[in-house]
Amino acid sequence: MKIEQIGNRLVMKDGASQIWIDAWGVNSFRVRMTCEPKMDENDWALADAPMVPEGQKVQATVSYEQVDTTDPWYKGEEFKKYHQTGTITTFQNGDLIAKINPEGWISYYNGKGQLLTEEYWRNRNRINRYCVPLRVDAREMKPLRGGTDYSLTARFEAFDDERIYGMGQYQDRQLDKKGSVLELCHRNSQASVPFYISSRGYGFFWNNPAIGTATFGMNKTEWVAYSTKKMDYFITAGDTPAQIEEQYSAAVGRTPMMPEYGMGYWQCKLRYRNQEELLAVAREHKKRGLPMDAIVVDFFHWTMQGDFKFEPRDWPDPEGMVKELKELGIETVVSVWPTIDERSENFGEMAGNGYLVRADRGNSNHMTWMGNTIFYDATHPGAQQFVWDKCKKNYYDKGIRCFWLDEAEPEYGPYDFDNYRYFAGPALQCSNVYPLGYAKGFYDGLKACGETDIMSLVRCAWAGSQKYGVLTWSGDIYSSFRSMREQLQAGLSMSVAGIPWWTSDIGGFLGGDISDDHFKELLVRWFAWGAFCPVFRMHGERSPWHEREQEFIDGVRQLTSGQDNEVWSFGEDNYEILKNFLFMRERLRPYIRQCMQEAADKGTPVMRPMWFEFPKDAMSYKTEDQYLFGPDILVAPVMEEGARERTVYLPEGAKWMDAFSKETYQGGQKIIVDAPLERIPLFVRDGKSYPIYE
Repeated sequence: MKIEQIGNRLVMKDGASQIWIDAWGVNSFRVRMTCEPKMDENDWALADAPMVPEGQKVQATVSYEQVDTTDPWYKGEEFKKYHQTGTITTFQNGDLIAKINPEGWISYYNGKGQLLTEEYWRNRNRINRYCVPLRVDAREMKPLRGGTDYSLTARFEAFDDERIYGMGQYQDRQLDKKGSVLELCHRNSQASVPFYISSRGYGFFWNNPAIGTATFGMNKTEWVAYSTKKMDYFITAGDTPAQIEEQYSAAVGRTPMMPEYGMGYWQCKLRYRNQEELLAVAREHKKRGLPMDAIVVDFFHWTMQGDFKFEPRDWPDPEGMVKELKELGIETVVSVWPTIDERSENFGEMAGNGYLVRADRGNSNHMTWMGNTIFYDATHPGAQQFVWDKCKKNYYDKGIRCFWLDEAEPEYGPYDFDNYRYFAGPALQCSNVYPLGYAKGFYDGLKACGETDIMSLVRCAWAGSQKYGVLTWSGDIYSSFRSMREQLQAGLSMSVAGIPWWTSDIGGFLGGDISDDHFKELLVRWFAWGAFCPVFRMHGERSPWHEREQEFIDGVRQLTSGQDNEVWSFGEDNYEILKNFLFMRERLRPYIRQCMQEAADKGTPVMRPMWFEFPKDAMSYKTEDQYLFGPDILVAPVMEEGARERTVYLPEGAKWMDAFSKETYQGGQKIIVDAPLERIPLFVRDGKSYPIYE
């Protein structure tokens, strides 16, 4: 093992392999490994130099020391023989320290000398306290037969006291990912954003968009990429979760400041079938004096998938529609799909230019719903520009400034990743950057047009998506209390993973019958919770769908619609409840604006797990069914059918005022609070005052 320092980089060479450890921002390292003569040049989410706060400096130092032969870990003459010539290399960047033992095994410590994490080695006759004959390496790159690609496994020690948070959006109830096995791939309602914060005081980002798995076992932590060219990860240390999040977001990029319309109420349904139907809803909203900041023109408003333009029969005057909505104070949001129908006017040109995702074998069609379609290649700069140019001509030039980028995983049917190939490489190696490229194409196009308030609603994200103004939502989820509870975890995990703009379909997307009292209760509870999510957005297909004969325009099948989905659609008693939450959200706009500014400035989540603000409170780590909306408002959603009270934990280290009753409680205790249908339990910390219940 040969080790040398080159500037702020430590290079370790062992035979054909080499490892680079770079000081990468404040208190952080980027670690790369290759078994090729040259390091792969793909930087993925770490393409830009990390932001460094003014007055701080990144300066890595290296030191060497002989192994301590009195260390009780090492006993026996054979170990002493190794120790006499062994050297420990210490590489330090601020409060993060990497120690490399004579065999090249890496351990990470903070500035106080506390072990954060370390590689998992189980080899015989090695200089380490784990001396067993299993022949398991921490870093394993195995060549794939006949090529220059590798399967990669990276292993780290597990710790009994460790809790793991983040990793993106998965449909389960586990906020603490310890014990979880997670797919590193995107699906409808699943978004892999492989960054986590550990309760041990560090953050870890797997900078690899390859398909694989992450296992946070009780015996080891294991990262797997099925096909890749290098190992690449980022690790950062901090005294608080907020510091760790700030250092991570400095490396992968931060969200811009949210446009003002993003902070209000968004009206959406599956789907407004024509211009007059949509305008009628907007007019009625304003006639009733209700706030609304955005309304969505959903999918299949177009002539054909891949044409990227309004169908003129149902949307005869888009410019006039946008103008009227603007006068009402409402932003128009238009759905775009990346599916290109083989009958589309753009199909031939896109196929000829290599702008479509390719299949290595079999039929090239990726989706056969409402037409035979192929996804456009969002990793191809030319394809990004082509799609934007069409959308600029047919949408932007008609006044549209906000786009709903649906199907962004993309939603293959089936998800045979080994069969798809992008401009950026085989899907197995890079598929997870698809939603990032999809958003980037629109972000770059809008910036080139002089826009500064950029926001795209996108059904998936990867690390760094946030810097392109991405608002993610949790996909086509089911309408149930169980699903609602899972979305709370999903939103908090996405927030920790660095995606601060997040929302879900209020009421769920699939299966909600507006005539069913059980669904009405669910919708009211979800709506109350939605008022305290980063974006407050109503959506859902709302069963049963409208019945009609299949309808065609120029041979293209037209899609029908679900039932009504406006706040007055669920009964007069429920309307009064929903109306109150609309105005509650509006009153909180100054507070929400402050939260969004903090997200833009420091990468701080808007939705925060309890431990994020109270990392020294052990109960905060165990409390997963409530959260903080910004720094001051504790939100305890009611997520059980029929419940009219719930238990709330008030974190230690603050006093808490019930936003409804105004009663004040000392932190560090559980209390039971009333939760009638019209009320969501909310608490405000340390004497702060916000106009919530009025």
